[in-house]
Amino acid sequence: MEAIVANFRRGKKTQKLKHMILKVASIDNKTKATKLVGKKVVWTSPAGKKLHGEIKAVHGNSGAVRAIFEHGLPGQSIGTKIKIEA
Repeated sequence: MEAIVANFRRGKKTQKLKHMILKVASIDNKTKATKLVGKKVVWTSPAGKKLHGEIKAVHGNSGAVRAIFEHGLPGQSIGTKIKIEA
C-alpha cells in the first residue's frame, strides 16, 4: 500500500522533524485510518537510502495518519510516495 507524504507535524511556530503526516488515497475517514496504526512505513530517497518509521496515530477526521521516523525526513520528501508494509 502506498501513501503520500503531506507535511511535517507542526504548530504555529514549530515543526517536529521526525513526525510526518501521511495521506492514503483509498482511506477517507477516521475509522478506516485506525486500521493502519502500528504498521511500518519506509521512504526511499532518490539516492536509494531507506528511512523507516511507524504509524502511531490518526490525524484529523479525513483519514490522514501520523508517522514517526527514526531519523527525520528531508523537506524534499513532501509530496512523494511512501510505502506502507503489511
